[in-house]
Parts: sequence; C-alpha cells; structure tokens
Amino acid sequence: MQDWLVVAMRTLLAIVVLFIMTKLLGKRQVSQLSLFEYITGITVGSLAAYIPLEVDGTWYLGVTSLSVWVLVSLGIEFMQMKSKKFRDVMDGIARVVIKDGKILEDNLKKERMTADELLELLRSKNVFRTADVEFAIMEPSGQLNVLVTKENLPLTPKNLGIKVAPEQEPQTVIMDGEMLDEPLATIGFNRGWLAAELEKQGVAVENVFLGQVDSYGQLYVDLFDDQLKVPQPQEKALLLATLKKCEADLEMFSLSTKDQSGKKLYEQCSKQLEIVIKDVKPLLSR
Repeated sequence: MQDWLVVAMRTLLAIVVLFIMTKLLGKRQVSQLSLFEYITGITVGSLAAYIPLEVDGTWYLGVTSLSVWVLVSLGIEFMQMKSKKFRDVMDGIARVVIKDGKILEDNLKKERMTADELLELLRSKNVFRTADVEFAIMEPSGQLNVLVTKENLPLTPKNLGIKVAPEQEPQTVIMDGEMLDEPLATIGFNRGWLAAELEKQGVAVENVFLGQVDSYGQLYVDLFDDQLKVPQPQEKALLLATLKKCEADLEMFSLSTKDQSGKKLYEQCSKQLEIVIKDVKPLLSR
C-alpha cells in the first residue's frame, strides 16, 4: 500500500480515537482547563499527530501511549470528585484579591498577577474603580469574579418591590424559512397561529431566517435580507394604553355624572382598574 494512503487511513483513525477519548474526558477538556488538563490537551494532541505519520510500523505505540494518558486523566478526575484536598492540589484554590475596595497585594503576588492585569480583568467585568468592588476572587480557572458594592449594583424589580412573572425559555419556531412543529407544540400553538402572526407583520415564512416566540406569545423574526426591518410587536403596549384609557374614561364619567350612586360606582371601578394596571404594568412594559 502506498505511503500517502497509509497516512490518510491512520489520520482518519487518529481523528476517531481522539474524538472518542475527548468525549470520555468530558467537557472540561474543551472549556476551562486546569494545569494538568492543559498539559493533557497538549500531550494528547501531539500523540494523535504522531499516529498517522509513523510509517515504520510502530504507530500502534502512539495509540497505547494515548490510551495511558486518557486512563490517567480519568483516574485523576475520579480522585478529584472524591477528595477536595486532591482537587485543591491539582486545580489550585480560589484567592480573594480585592476585599472592601482594598487590593490584597500578597494574594495578588501568589497569583503571579500585576496591577495592570487585575485592572484589565476588572474592566472586562465593567468595573473601572477598585473602590467600587466589595469582593473579587480569582478562581482556579483563571477567571475573576467580582461583586460590586450594593450602591453600585443595578436596580432590579425585586429592589423596587415589583413582582414579575417567571420568564420562560423562548422557542425557535422558524429556522431557515421553515416552520418547526415541535417548538410550536411546546408553547401550545400551531402553524395556523404562526401564519396569522406572520401576516400581521407582512412577512412570508420563506423570507424568515429565524423566528422566536417569547413566554408572552410575542413573535420576533429576523429576515434573510438585513436591509429590511420588521416592526416589533406592539400588542402589549397597545393593551396597556387601552387599560389606561379605560381608567381615564371611568374617572371622567365619575366627574361628569350627577347621580351619586353612579359616581360612587365609577370611582370604585376606576380604583380597581388602577390596581390591575399596577399589577400588569411590569409585564406589559417589557
């Protein structure tokens, strides 16, 4: 057999072996690597490259070495799950580098990190003053997690005492100009409903690159033609405006009527509607 054909076949074999062994090692091998996992990744890649290029008949030794590396890695991962001390030795420990706005220089030195590098990581978290940091910790993965002081935290509905409905996962109902039946069924809709929503927006399904429905039943579409803009759904805004108009009408009726019982009834209805508007406004203003 010719050498180029042997190399091609062994390359395919190396790809299959490498894929299977990477799947065995888990997703951490392709995301956040510890020091040992980083070394394993380099070594496994080198061994996989050795297998197809060894034409002296000893290519199987590369597979053997590759298998040993994977077995050792699996053993270490098992030990890490069983022992925190072993995990700390292999992965390292998290260190606090900022506390109450004060940089802890000793911990910074242990992480072999300069002030410039720390500031760069803070800027990546949209933090530009160390005085605004309540707590910052350097994770074993090399990521910096930051908690800013309370006065610098963004406002949330909870801070304002507003209760909001839980957000459900948006469902992709159109992809590449094709309607997807399973996501539609998940949210209780069908193709007829989707066709009606597209007609409201004046869009044909074959012109839609991506269509999603949020937890409130609003359809948002992205077209193949980036020059065309589709107006965002306005049903929620129109409903809120209608409720406010009804409240204003009730107040006007209560002021214009001379019948005391009618005036009292209009005022009660107006107050009840005001409470309803206050409850649903967070949902309709999104």
